[in-house]
Amino acid sequence: MNIESQIEKISSFQHLELLANQVVEGFISGMHKSPFHGFSAEFAEHKVYNSGESTKHIDWKLFAKTDRLYTKKFEEETNLRCHLIIDNSSSMHYPKLKSDELFYHNKIGFSVLASAVLMNLLKKQRDAVGLSVYSDTYEYYAPEKGSDRHHRMILNKLENLLENPKESKSTDTVTFLHQIAEKIHRRSMIVLFTDMFQTGNNEALFNALQHLKHNKHKVVVFHVIDKKT
Repeated sequence: MNIESQIEKISSFQHLELLANQVVEGFISGMHKSPFHGFSAEFAEHKVYNSGESTKHIDWKLFAKTDRLYTKKFEEETNLRCHLIIDNSSSMHYPKLKSDELFYHNKIGFSVLASAVLMNLLKKQRDAVGLSVYSDTYEYYAPEKGSDRHHRMILNKLENLLENPKESKSTDTVTFLHQIAEKIHRRSMIVLFTDMFQTGNNEALFNALQHLKHNKHKVVVFHVIDKKT
């Protein structure tokens, strides 16, 4: 059974967590899983080797040049931190779905499903995830955390985005991207889902994205569109 048919079968239950898990399992089944769970160690500096210490991290190349023993000191990095941002303006709820259509066949539904899938991947790697939702107001903010309770809280919020969309909500992407940039102090991956129907010019939007990049965040933008229109 392919991924699309799996999605159609499971989505009849309208259970976002189960659906996201099925998508992830379908793609990573059989792939080698890293035992390091997102951790990595980067070289920080050399220090003089002291007698009795482990020789495991001695820099022998440096010894050959200097005739002195130094060890490499490493700095452990924390797990990945990811902040998901969803544009919840009225245009993201296009097209209006019929009762028998799958929820991810409009822009907000796809964004919610994709966010849930990313959260599932992050959870498997014990990474921290946060969420911001905006339209003409900053509707919701949750900082990056990795607990099961936190993940379920965000999943619940994502499911709520699919219910009872309000009419005539505009988008103020630029303002809220600047606000989010000020909120997130630790280096993170920022993933934005928007249809780019923002007020103002594109230069202001890219300046807001640059604000995030200036803070050393990795920024990924999903430009969500409706294929038919």
